[in-house]
Amino acid sequence: MNYLAHLYLSGEDDKLLTGNFIGDYVKGKNYLNYPGKIREGILLHRRIDTFTDQHPRFREVKKLLREEFGLYSGIITDLFYDHFLARNWDHYSTYPLRSYTNKAHSALLTHFFYLPARVKGFLPVLIKNKRLESYARPEGIRQSLEIMSRYTSLPENATQAMDTLELNFNFMQENFTAFMLEMIEYVEKDFGVEIKKPGFVVTP
Repeated sequence: MNYLAHLYLSGEDDKLLTGNFIGDYVKGKNYLNYPGKIREGILLHRRIDTFTDQHPRFREVKKLLREEFGLYSGIITDLFYDHFLARNWDHYSTYPLRSYTNKAHSALLTHFFYLPARVKGFLPVLIKNKRLESYARPEGIRQSLEIMSRYTSLPENATQAMDTLELNFNFMQENFTAFMLEMIEYVEKDFGVEIKKPGFVVTP
């Protein structure tokens, strides 16, 4: 899962949210250096990633990208999943997307001391560019892919990735919807996370 999904799956606890957001940047047993709920958020991040990587629906989408992007197919699938979450945000949260991202930004800035150096470096840019909100638009996903290709070894082929998204849009959206139902149930039941959801049920 990508940034927006990890934040969303943290529920209402700002410290848990902070830990979940920085999970990729805390390696091995270094999570032990963090206090209480931030430590739990880091571990929650790892469990979410394991659940996602092993899930057959996630693997179905990865397969569509594997020939072109190889090991990066999972990262692009994560980003596509954030697109479907942001695009259909009102189905998942009682907060408007802008209000939620502002709330998440505030929580991360409040706990700025605990952020790893790399996160401290990119967080101001992420906030300034409203990156999390931009995931709701295809152009926002394209921009994120282009940024990733400049700073990582991700192949510089955002056009191919976006073509794959467009050609398989309905399948991917239905795939995400079914997957997300299971993911929400997993974090709520196994980790006691409370997510404020709308009164209606999302169905694939």
